[in-house]
Amino acid sequence: MSGLKLVILDRDGTINQDSDEFIKSPAEWEPLPGALEAIARLNHAGWHVVVASNQSGLGRGLFDVDMLNAIHTKMHKALAAVGGRIDAIFYCPHAPTEGCRCRKPESGLFEQIGERYGLELKSVPSVGDTLRDVQAGSAVGCEPHLVLTGKGAAFRDRALPEGFPANTQVHADLAAFVSVLLTREVKPSHVAPSHG
Repeated sequence: MSGLKLVILDRDGTINQDSDEFIKSPAEWEPLPGALEAIARLNHAGWHVVVASNQSGLGRGLFDVDMLNAIHTKMHKALAAVGGRIDAIFYCPHAPTEGCRCRKPESGLFEQIGERYGLELKSVPSVGDTLRDVQAGSAVGCEPHLVLTGKGAAFRDRALPEGFPANTQVHADLAAFVSVLLTREVKPSHVAPSHG
């Protein structure tokens, strides 16, 4: 599947409102303004979108897989309504104490994505709202992007602290990231050969 244009997104705080109490039911899942439309814009430009999400609420016993699936059904339906789609959702079900390799900032989820798509993830854009999102993607060579929504709002109007990869790009929200990505993609085709 070489030539596949892939973007990896975090879920809570990037696509939908985050909650310190966890997103435990479809009723609590609310998309961030413009986020679903931004994913649809990516899709229309030929990009495949997958989600990599820590869902420690499973390991903590706050909700079960059926409830998580119901939340994701709501997300898929909301996306479909605006012409967007997410190809796959990769999530870590473990509590922080379980010492797994898939809980971000560990890179296990990203490795699973690479295996599923048969891709090297080098320079694949990865977007999240926390340091651990950025670190997990960066560990496998993804291009790190931080959005200032969700927990990322803490970094508005200030420099990123140490720990963030040096090449982290910062965007107001998912829509702003998509605009940058699509603009960047279009640029080279505007250069007409000069016939002097």
